[in-house]
Amino acid sequence: MAASFRTWHCLVALLMLASVAQGQLSPSFYATTCPTLGLIVRATMIKALLLERRMGASLVRLFFHDCFVQGCDASILLDDVGSFVGEKGAGPNVNSVRGYEVIDQIKANVELLCPGVVSCADIVALAARDSTFLLGGPTWAVPLGRRDSTTASQSLANSDLPSPASDLATLITAFGNKGLSARDMTALSGAHTIGFSQCQNFRDHIYNDTDINPAFAALRRRTCPAAAGSGDGNLAPLDVTTQLLFDNAYYGNLLVRRGLLHSDQELFNGGSQDALVQQYSANPALFAADFVTAMIKMGSIRPLTGSAGQIRANCRVVNSR
Repeated sequence: MAASFRTWHCLVALLMLASVAQGQLSPSFYATTCPTLGLIVRATMIKALLLERRMGASLVRLFFHDCFVQGCDASILLDDVGSFVGEKGAGPNVNSVRGYEVIDQIKANVELLCPGVVSCADIVALAARDSTFLLGGPTWAVPLGRRDSTTASQSLANSDLPSPASDLATLITAFGNKGLSARDMTALSGAHTIGFSQCQNFRDHIYNDTDINPAFAALRRRTCPAAAGSGDGNLAPLDVTTQLLFDNAYYGNLLVRRGLLHSDQELFNGGSQDALVQQYSANPALFAADFVTAMIKMGSIRPLTGSAGQIRANCRVVNSR
């Protein structure tokens, strides 16, 4: 199945190149200033996934959580320093978003060969692409040229990132506010074919919702107690079928009411996305192509370019003046 995903690479790359030709981002942005960038990121990512395969899902999620707050500007990477309050402590991120150390390592490796050239925002985008590919999914030429923000917004992180308890209308609105269509939203949700979620995020779904397979709910209840505060951090796979392989099994799970999160099952629950979920379940190549298109669109949300922002030397802190 992974091979069928990759057959789309050439076609998607050509389409993507055409779509960004008029934009400010370009896959060749570092062709002369850091020609080995792709190799450095890929080598570091291979090492990271060999140490912990689950990290791939975490880095795709990191990209999503970055782009949805202030745009794709690496604002999520900033630590709280002094009076500066970053996004890491926001409700959707605290004790949940992972992968910061991997980004730090990629940045350190890049700086050795290309000091002061490559932004943390671009590294996050490349890490998400490589995570997808190394776990069996499609690859694509990532438009590059983003710069790093000097600000972050915990309040926007709390308001703009959709909750796992969101209904379909809320999801469509949240993604629409970022210039992403309902189709983009359903394709991007397919990233839940990899990774895990904490009990606190799906407890209400497995105990109180009726749109869930009873046997599946019973399975998840074994490690997710009903009482709030008990086992909140216990993990369960978002895709019970192939949780560490990037494929289209997530959509097949939805068809039989085995979506882990309430927001997952909302994609196939008598609403406007039912037919698309069925198509993605039956056609992995269609899902792969749409996922790539949506990832490129998401990666183009309000990037800082030109002289805006900066190229951080340390992804966790703003450069000193």
